[in-house]
Amino acid sequence: MPDTNSPAGNLKLIGGQLCLDFANTVDWHASDHPREYLTDYADLIAWSQHTGILSKRKAQALLQEATDRRTEADAILNRARVLREALYHIFVAIAMGKRPSADDVGQFNRELSNALPELQIIESEEGFDWDWQESRKALDQMLWPVARSAAELLTSEHLNRVRQCADTTDGCGWLFMDTSKNRTRRWCDMKDCGNRAKVRRYHNRQRRDAGIGKNRTHTLA
Repeated sequence: MPDTNSPAGNLKLIGGQLCLDFANTVDWHASDHPREYLTDYADLIAWSQHTGILSKRKAQALLQEATDRRTEADAILNRARVLREALYHIFVAIAMGKRPSADDVGQFNRELSNALPELQIIESEEGFDWDWQESRKALDQMLWPVARSAAELLTSEHLNRVRQCADTTDGCGWLFMDTSKNRTRRWCDMKDCGNRAKVRRYHNRQRRDAGIGKNRTHTLA
């Protein structure tokens, strides 16, 4: 069974897009001390079930399959990390108003080319829709919707709403969609990074005011 105690399976999903939540599977991504959440294939499964990419049944089946194909599972975990870093750098560049590197875009396109052949059109109650071909043994199938999510965002009119958390002091680095009316959202999560920044500003004011009071005392003396 997927590890319900895996930190990857309990991450906050604040990105607003699947591909951004995938990019956020590293904590303190913009710092010198990043924390990796995808430490093994089971973590990748746990995150995929957490986000709804995989059902509980499919997650269990893939974990069982992976026990018999450990080398392949390890290779897919490495591919997942490489894809994540490419997406992270692409969207950070976009958030900063810069052009992504050709290497990162090329790496993303390689994963996209693996995903696209798995797409198919199915008939639904509303008409027709996209869906993934049923595959019980493809150990990399959780990467397909991630790649598609990134492709859709990159070609979307909402691409200019991608933001990186403004917590540059601690180096949060998480990405999110700014859906605020005035496009002024700065923090990935106001309760975390936003609150830390608020507390930091308060203490800075306290120290500054204390310094001003001390100088005044010296002047009066």
